[in-house]
Amino acid sequence: MPTEQEKHERVLERIRAGQAIESPADMSQDYHAHLVNLMQMQADSELAGGFGYVPWIVKAPTVPEMLAVATIVKDEVRHARVMYRLLADLGINPEEKIRQTDLTLRVSSDRDLGTARAAADKRVNIFYYPIDTWADFVMFNFCMDRGAGHQLLDVYECSYGPWRRVIDGIFKEEKMHIAHGETWIKRLAADPASREECQQALGRWYLRTMNIFGRPHSPKNKIYRELRLKIRDNDEVRRAFADEVREIVGPLGLTLPAWKPKWEDLPQEAMIPG
Repeated sequence: MPTEQEKHERVLERIRAGQAIESPADMSQDYHAHLVNLMQMQADSELAGGFGYVPWIVKAPTVPEMLAVATIVKDEVRHARVMYRLLADLGINPEEKIRQTDLTLRVSSDRDLGTARAAADKRVNIFYYPIDTWADFVMFNFCMDRGAGHQLLDVYECSYGPWRRVIDGIFKEEKMHIAHGETWIKRLAADPASREECQQALGRWYLRTMNIFGRPHSPKNKIYRELRLKIRDNDEVRRAFADEVREIVGPLGLTLPAWKPKWEDLPQEAMIPG
């Protein structure tokens, strides 16, 4: 019977050889724990994102837009269902996890969480902020869906085969969500009646999205990359997101606020895992 260390070394050998990990039987405890953590973050975030959009089905400005928002909600909940199914294969009870999560939890609009979480669930902390206006909805859609898309790119090359195989369908739908946000930011920026509100909302949600990627050179990110559960450093993903947003909003005459990381002033236990 191999020791846990020997089992983990075999996992690393397979990953270095470009082989996929396909089942719990192929995993070490360490690989399993890190995989579950990342997949739980995606699952909880997909579900929380869908619920955050629900009120805007009714509040959307037109009937076609109501359908568009309802479609995004359906997509996000389906993505969560796919991820929870994968977690169930890894021994996690998804229904129990969902019942333990307050999907309606929101902090006040003026509160700045930085990189801290507001509860014990695994959702990315941007999902704790309320979406108060249509401009907020548009900017959440424009910024967060784009940020999530940059994060999902790493999963295309991750070492866990079942996760890698489902991500293509998820990402195709996320690209449609991203296009929806880009269409609406152009509309709001072009209309003098909504331009200032558009600029203010962009400032809020851009900064919140910049915080989701984690600290540069974090020890946990290094482990994720060693296990090929992530491919890039957190800051590399953040820069790709920021560069893309800048290229879009510049021609619209919108400006991005300066982002200053806050994790250097936070205790380690308050951090969003890397």
